[in-house]
Amino acid sequence: MTVEKPADKRSAIIDALMRLAASQDWNEIEIGDIAEAAGVSLAEFRDAFPSKGAVLGGLSRRIDRKVLEETTDDLAGEPARERIFDVLMRRFDALEPYKEALRRIFDDVRSDPLALAALHQVAVNSMRFMLAAAGIRTEGPLGTVKLQGAVLVYSNTMRTWLHDDDPSLARTMARLDRELRRGERVLEGAEDLRRLTAPFRAFGRALRENRSRRREKRATSEGDADNPAAAI
Repeated sequence: MTVEKPADKRSAIIDALMRLAASQDWNEIEIGDIAEAAGVSLAEFRDAFPSKGAVLGGLSRRIDRKVLEETTDDLAGEPARERIFDVLMRRFDALEPYKEALRRIFDDVRSDPLALAALHQVAVNSMRFMLAAAGIRTEGPLGTVKLQGAVLVYSNTMRTWLHDDDPSLARTMARLDRELRRGERVLEGAEDLRRLTAPFRAFGRALRENRSRRREKRATSEGDADNPAAAI
């Protein structure tokens, strides 16, 4: 698989950073280095991205788009786990040209809490679209659980993928399957818990509504007492 040819300055900057990251430590790469390698000015870099970390977000969006463009309905009748498996493996395939760069980047930032938090948010945004591509709903009470679960599955599997140099990616596929099965059990437990707590939630709503009605009634009574017309 070859890296796509840059179509604009943003793409050129993404490709430049990936080339530099494949041979340099992340903390040694300056925005000036990236601009020079991309053939853009610092002003043009600033117009495109606010930081080199944001460039990684640009790469993630590029991969999102590639996966989404290749999404088909072939697996529509398959279980959810199979659909997610297919989408995430296609994502790893799309990331293959950047593997060495990503391996070095993640080795460098894994002890940086701020960088990890930023990358986590990038992953959440991507997984929202990956789950949609797999036909998985992420709205509703369990939507956040599904999203965070997908991020965990993806992140854990990526650790294996980054060091899986077998063209068949057998280790990556085995890890992804294990993570998805574990995620299924967690989600089933969350759904069971939600069903079990449904009566308590309904009771809580009824209490809140009752308190609200009493407050409204008390406010109305106090207003009448101050109104001379109330005595008529």
